[in-house]
Amino acid sequence: MHTNSPEIKQFIRENASLLWYIRDDAKENISHEILVESILNYGDEKSVKKLFDLLGTEKVAEIFYRQTSSIRINYFPRTVHFFKLYFKRNVSSHII
Repeated sequence: MHTNSPEIKQFIRENASLLWYIRDDAKENISHEILVESILNYGDEKSVKKLFDLLGTEKVAEIFYRQTSSIRINYFPRTVHFFKLYFKRNVSSHII
């Protein structure tokens, strides 16, 4: 089980509807990987910005690239395309 900071737990509560597939009693302790995937796939620009503020853009990019480099990808194709362009422009090249 993953333990999140109080700020991340609050962020998860604010975006609980995006995590509809996770039991309510387990939501606050989801991994950063699940949080990143859910926010990038289903969140709006405000929630994505808050995610970047909480975890850091580079950390989110690392998680995103790790998740999209496997055979099975849970991201929507448009989401993958958009964030590959975004991170290419806004994150240092050693992560990409």
